[in-house]
Amino acid sequence: MSNVHISVVSPIYGCAECLEELCQRLCSTLSTITENYEIVLVNDASPDDSWVRIERLARENDRVKGVSLSRNFGQHYAIAAGLEYACGEWVVVMDGDLQDQPEEIFKLYSKAQEGYQQVVGVRENRKDSYFVSLTSKLFYVVFNYLSDNNLDNRVANYGIYSRAVVDSIRRYKEKDRSFGLLVAMVGFSRAEISIEHAARSSGESGYDFSKRLSLALDHILSHSNKPLLIAVRIGFVCSLLATLYILWLIMGYFVWGNTVTGWTSVMVSQLFLSGLIISVVGMVGIYIGKIYNEVKERPLYIVDKMTFHEDEQGQK
Repeated sequence: MSNVHISVVSPIYGCAECLEELCQRLCSTLSTITENYEIVLVNDASPDDSWVRIERLARENDRVKGVSLSRNFGQHYAIAAGLEYACGEWVVVMDGDLQDQPEEIFKLYSKAQEGYQQVVGVRENRKDSYFVSLTSKLFYVVFNYLSDNNLDNRVANYGIYSRAVVDSIRRYKEKDRSFGLLVAMVGFSRAEISIEHAARSSGESGYDFSKRLSLALDHILSHSNKPLLIAVRIGFVCSLLATLYILWLIMGYFVWGNTVTGWTSVMVSQLFLSGLIISVVGMVGIYIGKIYNEVKERPLYIVDKMTFHEDEQGQK
């Protein structure tokens, strides 16, 4: 395994029942491309018996490498851990629940041989629930506007990436991570091809609504300062409207003899501006909190167990 051609990195959470089939289908597909391949399964502290199964698969097949994190760090951190231990000239990143079908790797690899450094899969017919698909579309609409990008919500992590792309991604150490966004950021020649997306065969997604919302906010605020610029523009607009309203009141008093009756307008404007100020201050506080998290330079993840020794892989 000192000359690995293709590595497959898959974060594992809540899909223990898929692991045997995942490895069997991966081996069948990869063996048609090369005999020099490896499968890196990263257990993100899955609450089921995923790690027990990964250990057994690693004993039965020396091409399977298992990495177990000390706690649940999240999908994108698990991918980062897998990239650290992947030795291949090409690295495939895919989910472990078989929604990303292993047989599509051949299409990704074939396209990469045309001269592309990264080839990502486009899920033409997503087999996710309506709610998941809708929230994904809404996120990308908002994110693309705020970050001045043009990312496709049908593109996730599934793709094949050259060693140059992987090494570039590994240089990014920020805490708020999204593998797909990092892939887009590092550049290199890129192709997108249609792939078949499957329904989840077992288990449940680890992302509920609150986690999806939190992840969306993290990605937006970590990759764009446009929300601050929007807040400044809203402030200017509010000031302009307030100035025009004052001029209107003055004109009404001197020209038409109108007088302001009651404090309704004053209270409404105070409540509106107070809410706006608190929101802007809170937004600034979130950005400062993210800076605080970055300067602490804590590790992205902690590895608890591995099914191999680091000196066996000829890396690190």
